[in-house]
Amino acid sequence: MNYYKEIKTELINNEVYKKVKDYSKNKSDLNTYYKVGKLLSEAGKHYGEGIIKEYSTKLSLELGRIYNARNLYNMKQYYIKICSSEILQPLAAKLNWSHYCEMFSIKDEYIIFYYIQISIKLNLSKRELRIKIKNSEYERLDENTKLKLINNVDTNVQDFIKNPILIKNNSDYLEISEKILKRLILEDIDNFLSELGNGFSYIKNEYKIKLGDKYNYIDLLLFNIEYNCYVVLELKITELKKEHIGQIQTYMNYIDKNIKKINQDKTIGIIICKKDNTYIMEYCSDERILCKEYKIINI
Repeated sequence: MNYYKEIKTELINNEVYKKVKDYSKNKSDLNTYYKVGKLLSEAGKHYGEGIIKEYSTKLSLELGRIYNARNLYNMKQYYIKICSSEILQPLAAKLNWSHYCEMFSIKDEYIIFYYIQISIKLNLSKRELRIKIKNSEYERLDENTKLKLINNVDTNVQDFIKNPILIKNNSDYLEISEKILKRLILEDIDNFLSELGNGFSYIKNEYKIKLGDKYNYIDLLLFNIEYNCYVVLELKITELKKEHIGQIQTYMNYIDKNIKKINQDKTIGIIICKKDNTYIMEYCSDERILCKEYKIINI
């Protein structure tokens, strides 16, 4: 077989098709790159890995620089990593080509599966996907969540809260107090809600409630639209302490008794602290309470 001639023909046909059928460019690209990737893979077995560089030199001269070695290598990766994977093949045409290119450096197919799924669900742009990969979002998920994703088990509101939660220090604060921590979160609230997972929306900070004859203030009150529940969030710049559990539990019970509607699920509580204390969490009987560490990122 003349692999180079076959590859050149596929690429030329794709260019012609895209000029005529502009509305389906991405579908044509993916179909072509699958075929080219397969041909490159087979050619590599016959002539060695250097064949990509050889073909790219000729294609760049005859068809344009777009068919450089990097792009041909990506086509081969698309065929091998996405289209030849039993797990990923059903998702091989769900995103734009540029999205798949962002994931070719990832070795684990389950991690790629996660990023494809989250891109589809949240309609992520290429840039948004790149940021999630750069911030190691998958790696910061709980191990039980990863198992649920692998086994296609239903997830809940707690599963996609990252650990640690990344908080940007856009103002270069040298010392982080609880007040400053809250300010950093509110300055970049969209990013913070994304760190918590899907469906979170902001209601109010310093949410005032009355317990007996005294007023108390919830650091952040959120609502999760996807799971239909309120979320009480408390910020601590210290290690988790047992009194923090009692405090947030009281706030959660208040919301359930006085704010929550009958058709809404029970409130969950999230404590974001400098350092987790696994011993305290081990003896916390309320599964609705989660503790996550935060990490300040200087921009």
